[in-house]
Amino acid sequence: MTATAAEEWKHWSDRRTATVSAPHGQLALTGTYWLGPEPAEIPGLPGAWWTDAEGVRARAATADGLLVAGEAAPVDGEVLLRPDTDPAADTATLGELLLVPIEREGELALRVFDPAAPRRESFAGISAYPYSPEWAVPAVFTPFDDGQAQAVVVPNADGRERPLTVTGRIAFTVAGEHRTLTVSRSANGLSGVIADATSGRDTYRFRFVTLPAPDEDGRTVLDLNRAFLPPCAFADHFICPFPPPGNRLDFAVEAGEKQVLTR
Repeated sequence: MTATAAEEWKHWSDRRTATVSAPHGQLALTGTYWLGPEPAEIPGLPGAWWTDAEGVRARAATADGLLVAGEAAPVDGEVLLRPDTDPAADTATLGELLLVPIEREGELALRVFDPAAPRRESFAGISAYPYSPEWAVPAVFTPFDDGQAQAVVVPNADGRERPLTVTGRIAFTVAGEHRTLTVSRSANGLSGVIADATSGRDTYRFRFVTLPAPDEDGRTVLDLNRAFLPPCAFADHFICPFPPPGNRLDFAVEAGEKQVLTR
């Protein structure tokens, strides 16, 4: 028997909860440490850390127990960790800690995920509006006139402004309102950053949405039941873009995820 849309949404919601609360999920992030060319210490980690043109480098001794994924023996000396933007990206572990090098706009950092993070240990779920089919609506994607991606500079959750790559707009009608949203192409379809009249009140400051890849006529579906909290709702050390201009809806989207619950 085929699952109903409400059942599929419930499975999606359960997967979201399991993913963010996994031992090295978003709730486990305890720090994002931006690095430069000079060796420096990172709180709670052994050795020295710095960057060069290839990625993040570390210097450690065997006794430190720093283990690069795929390697059998701990680091003894200097090692290169390629960032998440590299096709051959690296990660490392230090006991229960997961270390992930990242690159953002040419800057390199090391993220530290700790299963014992306070946010993970106090997590009690994600509150959400009940599923309602009226919030899943047809949408039509139109790429920008030149067919090229554009970079829109937007504030980020860490207080800095960074370019957000966008590729076109979707048009839709929901709750009697005709609107458009600026979106980006992603590996599996389209994605966007939105806010609405519930943002900062009943829901987090902003949310993310994803849409299936549009067909040859640009047709797709915007399911706001699956509007989800950005990573920075779960840990302060994530970098999340705020909605670009025009993506702040002036009505209440009473659908999707609302807030992180704690106990």
